[in-house]
Amino acid sequence: MRHPRLEVEICRTYKRRKGSPRPDRLGYNDTMEPELNQETLAQLESTGLQQIAQLANAQELADLQIALLGRKSTLLNLSKQMGSLSPDDRRILGQKINDLKNTFQSALEQKAQTLAHQSSQTTKVDLSLPGIRPQLGHLHPSTQVMRSLNHFFHSLGYSVYEGPEIETNEFNFEKLNLPADHPARDLADTLYIHEPEYLLRTHTSSVETRAMTHEKLPIRIVVPGKVYRNETTNTTNNSMFYQYEGLVVDKNVSMADLKGTLIEFAKFLYGEGVETRFRCKYYPQVEPGAGMDIKCTFCHGEGCQVCKYRGWIEVLGAGMVHPNALRACGIDPQEWSGFAFGMGFDRLVMLKYGINDVRKLYNGELVVEEKI
Repeated sequence: MRHPRLEVEICRTYKRRKGSPRPDRLGYNDTMEPELNQETLAQLESTGLQQIAQLANAQELADLQIALLGRKSTLLNLSKQMGSLSPDDRRILGQKINDLKNTFQSALEQKAQTLAHQSSQTTKVDLSLPGIRPQLGHLHPSTQVMRSLNHFFHSLGYSVYEGPEIETNEFNFEKLNLPADHPARDLADTLYIHEPEYLLRTHTSSVETRAMTHEKLPIRIVVPGKVYRNETTNTTNNSMFYQYEGLVVDKNVSMADLKGTLIEFAKFLYGEGVETRFRCKYYPQVEPGAGMDIKCTFCHGEGCQVCKYRGWIEVLGAGMVHPNALRACGIDPQEWSGFAFGMGFDRLVMLKYGINDVRKLYNGELVVEEKI
């Protein structure tokens, strides 16, 4: 694109012969070209520098740079006449053409800096306006629920108890009244490090047996933590997941104490309107045993994939601590009694926040972030 004002100035001194073609945008054509001499170069320099000085923005500067130094510029067309000049004129005018190119280039660069400075000066910033608040992260939903549960049980007099994730056969199975032929001890369910003695704990009940073995009575603890199973990952199961268990060992502890505690727990986590039910269940470490269900929060009892079309979701297992488990930990079941409960913690988080796939708790999907 040629700069129109420059072209008019360049061709103003040249008259079109009668009947000759009309000048193009450069002001000349094949039958009418400016003659290469010092006067033409001086006029081109004067006009070009004047146009550079009058530039008002970056777009005009870009257009003028093409008109002055581009492949179809007047200066380049003049240089094509060098071959018809005498050696002396070629040397003198060739040097002047190079000097003029450098002059234009330097003037354009200086003008570009001036325009950039003027643009920054005209852009006003109101420093009194509030800034843009950065988007902050938050604790993982499992961490939030775990801290909330710890706070709830602490208000009931419980302490948070922790234990090793690499466990022994004694504390993970034997002290929990799990016989050697129990299916849970099979390789299909348990991840052994060195069979049969060392393994990744399959439940946090192993920490409860440690507490009953080493701590003074009475005991009132909750045990959150990771456990490991040899399971196929799907929407509701994972090979690594969290459990949350509780244990009370004291005198005159009854099933009524257990049920009242769990109902208050469900109300705390899901609200006063939560519907619960208890069913008889068998667990080797408790007698009697029970399972607590809540009405599915996804389908409201109608049946869906999450609740396996039952309308209810089992959230925990519980019961009175089996006398054999008490004896294995050195506690007299005639004097002491207790209850225990355990839950798949990830499932609680899913129900609370409406997350329909347990894998979303571990892959950082933004859909989970938006629900918290």
